[in-house]
Amino acid sequence: MTIGEAARASGVSAKMIRYYESTGLIDRAARSEAGYRHYTEAEIHTLRFIRRARDLGFTVEQIGVLLALWRDRGRASADVKRIAYEHVDALERKAAELHAMSRTLTALAARCHGDDRPDCPIMEDLAEAGPVPEGAPGGPARFGLSRSAHRRDEG
Repeated sequence: MTIGEAARASGVSAKMIRYYESTGLIDRAARSEAGYRHYTEAEIHTLRFIRRARDLGFTVEQIGVLLALWRDRGRASADVKRIAYEHVDALERKAAELHAMSRTLTALAARCHGDDRPDCPIMEDLAEAGPVPEGAPGGPARFGLSRSAHRRDEG
């Protein structure tokens, strides 16, 4: 299959296939005499694996580890389960952060008069810039986060 056919068959765009090749996540495809990439059914299967892992929010680095485990028929399923639960924990932290941000923005919007006056709690809150001490209003703690959890999720 050409890269376009591989993209349609796997659900991974041609651009992402090229990216995955450039990062070494997948091997570079064989080339025809004319220089076109050609993909086998096994490579399409790998691309589908990657697409599903991306759909579940795994990073490219995590997918690399999962691919290595998938190819290792002697793997321990405990290794895969550990990675899955670590990812679940990260997703739940992110969901909690998003929910806290939504609550905060909803509360700010409720305090805004939404009329012709320039006074607006939303704008006042956004204007509070600069480093914020741990536990102070306006910092990661506003969203129920510790500063270390906030930094960890930014990285």
